[in-house]
Amino acid sequence: MTAMSGLRLLPWSDPDGKPCYLAADDGNSPLSRRADEIEELQVSMGTELLGHARALLEDRKADARELRFLADRLCEALRDVLRVAESRGGRLLSRDEDSAAQLDDGPDESGEYQGKGLAPDRVRGLS
Repeated sequence: MTAMSGLRLLPWSDPDGKPCYLAADDGNSPLSRRADEIEELQVSMGTELLGHARALLEDRKADARELRFLADRLCEALRDVLRVAESRGGRLLSRDEDSAAQLDDGPDESGEYQGKGLAPDRVRGLS
């Protein structure tokens, strides 16, 4: 999710090449799970492509056409992995903000903290 909007950047684009976002509080929705699967596949394919790239670059007989094809595939893989990193980074920021908000929750009427977060003085063991 992006920190400002609460939206998750999805690992695909619309037909015009614009980014797609998911507005969902539940990270376990069917669309969220599908996006997770596609992100895993994109990272895996990038890793596999990197191995092929190393082998092709070491091959002195590789011609310009093969190297251009490789460069195109590497660009695609890099684009995909950067989108995955942006999406996951945004979700980490969102979780950090949620955790900070829970830590800022004060005590209830009885003066007790109700488990949403830890009171700072109790974290330090001063109570």
